[in-house]
Amino acid sequence: MSEWLRAHPEVRTIRVAAADLNGQARGKRIPARFADRILSEGTRFPYSVLNLDIWGEDIEDSPLVFDSGDMDGVLRPTERGFLPMPWLEAPTALLPIWMFRETGEPYGGDPRHALAAVVARYAAAGLVPVVATELEFYLIDDSAGAPRVPPSPRSGKRRTGAETLALRALDAFDRFFTDLYDACEAMDIPADTAISEAGPGQFEINLMHGPDALRAADDAWLLKLLVKGLARRHGFAASFMAKPYDAHAGNGFHLHVSVTDGAGRNLFANGGPEGSALLGRAIAGCLAAMPAQMLLLAPHGSSYDRFVPGAHAPTGIAWAYENRTTAIRVPSGSPAARRFEHRLAGGDINPYLVIAAVLGAALAGIEDGLAPPPPVTGNAYALALPQPPLTWQGALDAFAASPLTRRILPGELVDNYILTKRQEIRYIAQTTPKERMALYLDTV
Repeated sequence: MSEWLRAHPEVRTIRVAAADLNGQARGKRIPARFADRILSEGTRFPYSVLNLDIWGEDIEDSPLVFDSGDMDGVLRPTERGFLPMPWLEAPTALLPIWMFRETGEPYGGDPRHALAAVVARYAAAGLVPVVATELEFYLIDDSAGAPRVPPSPRSGKRRTGAETLALRALDAFDRFFTDLYDACEAMDIPADTAISEAGPGQFEINLMHGPDALRAADDAWLLKLLVKGLARRHGFAASFMAKPYDAHAGNGFHLHVSVTDGAGRNLFANGGPEGSALLGRAIAGCLAAMPAQMLLLAPHGSSYDRFVPGAHAPTGIAWAYENRTTAIRVPSGSPAARRFEHRLAGGDINPYLVIAAVLGAALAGIEDGLAPPPPVTGNAYALALPQPPLTWQGALDAFAASPLTRRILPGELVDNYILTKRQEIRYIAQTTPKERMALYLDTV
């Protein structure tokens, strides 16, 4: 048995879970006394389970289901090992897993393997991507159907106005955030700063940067599970839905990226505020990839509600220094910490796929020696800029048609993702606005 389980004899059940293409946790509940078997042999479930739609239904025309007999893959523990699940009442351990073929080869439809392959390409070039994430979410009272701000556990009042960087907004939910930080420490999630954001009941958690992109994606995925689960324990909901309220800012997923060499030197730094030529090539690669990658950055029907000019979500393909109106921002600060921030993705994404997509695009720009356009200045919303597809169908078409998609991601994953989104587009057209809100608010 693992050292962690030996140190936690109170744990009687474990969950094994992998991320599907939508970032949903798919897995099993297993008595803790069988942990040794899982550690040595793994577990099994169908390949198709990582390729379900957002409702958890099979993809009707998928070759993974009936055409192949719905064959099993082998799921093995990731490097993370056992973790507590502080949002459950009974002491329970979570074991993150990922999927392999019977031969031991990685399964190409697993989003974590897709990211691992991109990281391996960096390593082959003698490069190490350094990644940090910022996740925005709303705390929501969904008990009455339509979402609204939950009452403060301290005062019982509902604050309906914007509370940008307001300490009183954090203090109103201090018990929740204290439990959240304790849980992050227990799960070894490197939660750094928490702030209140531009929407009522909206907050952001920043995770520390590090030279392990797989670990960063794990942390972001686990944080989403934790925030949603812990909010329910506190009597309200948490949602990473891209745009829960029409009149307020949407939820973003911001990704900070730099690249180091084998000695840990930041290759985006040149001693000045402008950054190196390598930084420019990486930015150029990300800008060129945005139309094809929009389906990953905005994966759901409600994702496109977020892209409203002037609503804190970029709508044009551009970059700038220290400018939050652009899709890519180069933050100010110490030249040694030079990096870019990719700001286009919503909070409803799969962290593995978005990090794989952005890192893959940056590497393509580096490999191809691309040159970025000049940085813009001022309000990017007021400029005539090229735009990524701003409809779900348009994003799907661009994703399917671009050769860059298959250059960055495994072909099997691309094919599965296209089938998944085609089915979701068909099904969503048959739902009411109320049904769509209920689906996305509590799922993504």
